[in-house]
Amino acid sequence: MVANPKTYMPSARAIKSGPFTVEAPGYEKVEGETIPRRNVKTKDALKMRPREDVATIYDILKYSSATFGNAKAVGHRTIIDTHEETKKVKKMIDGKQQEVDKKWTYFELSGYKYISFVEFEKQVLSLGSGLAKLGLTKEERLHIFAATSPQWISMAHAAISQSMAIVTAYDTLGEEGLKHSMQQTHAKAIFLDPTLLPKLVNPLKEVKDIEFVIYSTVNKANQKDIDTLKNAHPDLKFLSFDELLKLGEENPVEPTPPSPDDLCCIMYTSGSTGTPKGVKLKHRNVVAAIAGVDVIVGEYLGPGDSLLTYLPLAHILEFVFENACLYWGGTMGYGTIRTLSDVSVRKCKGDIRELKPTILVGVPQVWETVKKGIEAKVNAGGAITRNLFWGAMAAKGFLLGSGLPGSGLLDAVVFNKVKEATGGRLRICMNGGGPVAKSTMRFISLAITPMILGYGLTETSAMGALMDPLSWTGSGVLGEIPGSIEMKLVDFADAGYFSTNKPPQGEIWIRGGGLSDGYLDLEEETKESYTEDGWFKTGDIGEFDADGNIKIIDRKKNLVKTLAGEYIALEKLESVYRSCPVVANICVYAADDQMKPICIIVPAEPALKKVASDVGVQGDSLEELVHDKKVNAAVLKQLQATGQKAGLAGFEIVAGVVLADEEWTPQNGLTTAATKINRKGILNKYKKGVDEAYASSG
Repeated sequence: MVANPKTYMPSARAIKSGPFTVEAPGYEKVEGETIPRRNVKTKDALKMRPREDVATIYDILKYSSATFGNAKAVGHRTIIDTHEETKKVKKMIDGKQQEVDKKWTYFELSGYKYISFVEFEKQVLSLGSGLAKLGLTKEERLHIFAATSPQWISMAHAAISQSMAIVTAYDTLGEEGLKHSMQQTHAKAIFLDPTLLPKLVNPLKEVKDIEFVIYSTVNKANQKDIDTLKNAHPDLKFLSFDELLKLGEENPVEPTPPSPDDLCCIMYTSGSTGTPKGVKLKHRNVVAAIAGVDVIVGEYLGPGDSLLTYLPLAHILEFVFENACLYWGGTMGYGTIRTLSDVSVRKCKGDIRELKPTILVGVPQVWETVKKGIEAKVNAGGAITRNLFWGAMAAKGFLLGSGLPGSGLLDAVVFNKVKEATGGRLRICMNGGGPVAKSTMRFISLAITPMILGYGLTETSAMGALMDPLSWTGSGVLGEIPGSIEMKLVDFADAGYFSTNKPPQGEIWIRGGGLSDGYLDLEEETKESYTEDGWFKTGDIGEFDADGNIKIIDRKKNLVKTLAGEYIALEKLESVYRSCPVVANICVYAADDQMKPICIIVPAEPALKKVASDVGVQGDSLEELVHDKKVNAAVLKQLQATGQKAGLAGFEIVAGVVLADEEWTPQNGLTTAATKINRKGILNKYKKGVDEAYASSG
């Protein structure tokens, strides 16, 4: 082991050796299943609490305040000014190319301002007192409909301090989904961003439980929005976050601590189709998740670490990690997707360079953006710069892979400027929310810091797998099973995945401390997904390697059987093709009456312009270039080369490509709030292009 793991800068190579998980004692082999496996550190008994005296999320709050006191706990930035820039772009309108104005808004932000752990606890308890003064009592629910911010986590802990459960909904949820979540949970109070106030007007015509509307003061509220909602629903009581805080400060009450079996959260999954499902998570579930993560990475993290918090708190991964950060005594600095990099702000640094985090959790699209941003700068630097960088990458990979010294010198000479783009202090970056391309994982791991992988679901409190930073591998395995759960693989015969395969393969089933009791008011769905003896059927297809690491190889619902009789795994192909330089975002589609898949991509504009230039096509904007047939053909060749280089089978090489002319966002319904693609929405929007791509592929 290293002398001080909490300050150790890991390298992209394995220092620890397996096995990392083992077959749990006391089980007999069942036909069609593997014997359940557990983390080697918790093989005899799962770890359900990070400490014996930490049994609820309220205990996390008390422990962090008592242990870390006046250290920095939570930081945020304020908007100083906004800057608008207008550019002329060419766009196809009704089949004709026209020049239109396009506006970009950039933010100018302050530096980070912090409150301590003691101050955070004081604020939370005052807010909890404010909720109690409003007449809200134990077992009632606070609906949170807001973007990630320090006020989000404060309001969550405030409700919990009075034994109220929170209800989480993505801030991009439509009115129907919002109405459904409010009707189903009967929450009496809602906390939301002021920009979302108009979204309440229509749902509250049918939802009669909401009595109190509390709005965030992270950004200034528009009085017109408040007045519109007040006029539509005059019986509602309105308070700002600051007014609730003052109310609690003037009327303090004792906390009402929850028990481990009390409901902590009803978290709505961000499904791309159908009505969102509310997952019931108890305090013991979320605490077990923190304990499970702590078994693997707890020894590396502590006071002095900082986590850039910007992913949706309505997503279980962020909710667990932020509470784990409180437990470890790290500092959380809040940012947004729009202000992460210097490119998206003016007269200030982006959130990453301003905060200089040591921990960064991201989703595949974030890492692809980081990678392509670095590559663009390197390639713009001339032949000497390019050769030096790529030569250093190859040399560092060889040295680390061979266990030879010298990689530190390459960091000092070549990679330190790259590391500065992420603040220069990153020790751990983690990918979650979907598969990342192996090439991207390797690039980030060599150029910046080792990328570890994580896997989990809302139903398991984000528990599934997590890689130990000192067991880094670039092979694509997700890592160990957290210490609070056990896992087995069950045969999925339709696609040839059997527990008797070498290595063992099958659908991943999970059981243990992080497992929820099921879905709110959905008995049939709960019975379909949860077994009577406590296993959750994930729908993901995995395999165990020789060290006991788990690897996702498919997903049942994203397996498509083509005309050739071969199964195509859509997410696997997306992770491969996403690494292609021209791809900013991607959706792979395979029709069951066709031999091969095609893909729909949002192009990376600089890369698309280079492709166009290489084939002699002139164009100033993405909107103009995506309709050019020569550009489309060149992009297809690039994608096919990427697939062939990655070793894809012939039936997995895309036969056509559709180039999208706009970014996919939650606002236009083409991604979920967790940045996952909305397959149905994308296919509906680009159906004509998909049909043409298949037709032209012959």
